[in-house]
Amino acid sequence: MASVVLSEAEKVYIVHGVQEDLRVDGRSCEDYRSVEVETDVVSNTSGSARVKLGHTDILVGVKAEMGTPKLEKPNEGFLEFFVDCSANATPEFEGRGGDDLGTEIANTLYRIFNNKSSVDLKSLCISPREHCWVLYVDVLLLECGGNLFDAISIAVKAALFNTRIPRVRVLEDEEGSKDIELSDDPYDCIRLSVENVPCMITLCKIGYRHVVDATLQEEACSLASLLVSVTSKGVVTCMRKVGKGSLDPESIFEMMETSKRVGKVLHTSLQSILHKEESLGPKRQKVGFLG
Repeated sequence: MASVVLSEAEKVYIVHGVQEDLRVDGRSCEDYRSVEVETDVVSNTSGSARVKLGHTDILVGVKAEMGTPKLEKPNEGFLEFFVDCSANATPEFEGRGGDDLGTEIANTLYRIFNNKSSVDLKSLCISPREHCWVLYVDVLLLECGGNLFDAISIAVKAALFNTRIPRVRVLEDEEGSKDIELSDDPYDCIRLSVENVPCMITLCKIGYRHVVDATLQEEACSLASLLVSVTSKGVVTCMRKVGKGSLDPESIFEMMETSKRVGKVLHTSLQSILHKEESLGPKRQKVGFLG
């Protein structure tokens, strides 16, 4: 994980500010930095999104390919996650430095999506036991400026919202052999419902209080964080503690309640911006280096 070195005086300044509900950049403990979301940024993918959260920059591409359903779930498609930590993001990722973090993030994403309510995996099945759609979700960390997990979950949700999967018909001849026909019309496609896809909210414990959307400096002052996966209805689907510090039960309960409140607002804002951007169609202005 990218990190910064702070002096004791700087840590005291940050910690005391958080106790007074005033952070270094002027935010309160439950405020996010402004989030920039842009979809449909990579041309050769089924769906893509780029998210900038402060100095954290994430690019996600989704590729739909035909595969074989898993034996234990013969009538469902599935998602595969791959996370690449670019050496440009922080010098600590040079060589194999980012591999462990990439694996940790991918495993967390698997945990979040490994339930029936997140994504309707049955809609990805073409013919049971034989053919299904496999969604390969590639996450690229371009820059690390704190709060990685939240930014990645926003980018993954935006990319899945943008994903278009070609419509397929299964034709069966007289001998019983099946033939698959893909639609030629680029607009004849199926869309995934991302209504129940959760977002991750990371709460960093600093002193006696906890903050959301921590900067690198604030993360350096925190010994324990709670990662909470929350749906748009405020339902907690998954939880994980990060860091070597401890959290008492009362703190965990308070952090969960905060994550539900913050998560609902985050989902509402994200959904409105995604629908607004889509309504602009081809007229929308492309920004960033991918424009």
